[in-house]
Amino acid sequence: MVKMPPEVQEVINKQSPIPVATADPDGKPNVILVGFLRIVDDETIHIADNFFDKTAANMEANPQVSIVGYDGEAKKSFQVKGRVEIVTKGPVYEDVKAWVHAKSKALPAKAAIVMHVEEVYDAMYGPDAGKRIT
Repeated sequence: MVKMPPEVQEVINKQSPIPVATADPDGKPNVILVGFLRIVDDETIHIADNFFDKTAANMEANPQVSIVGYDGEAKKSFQVKGRVEIVTKGPVYEDVKAWVHAKSKALPAKAAIVMHVEEVYDAMYGPDAGKRIT
């Protein structure tokens, strides 16, 4: 795992919803917007699965995930890639479930998705676009 620099965390924390990209075993892409995504530490992100369908199936078959954060005001954008694990019981799941239910008890909080950060890229247009940061 790699560490997300503070400026990457700031951009991601400011944005909601966040695009989350997955791919099925054949490589067919899928992108959704997720409202429940939070940085736990500089190597870990939690995502709440409330209504994932294709996304959950993709994560089970192919745990590679990518997110992108964008701050137009600061003119910064970053792509974060990593592997995920799906957690449906235990302290991590209970914590994510409590976080979701604190905002809306109507949401199911079916699973906690734990994303382990592996790569971070500059995603802002310009000469550094696509450059790996960590």
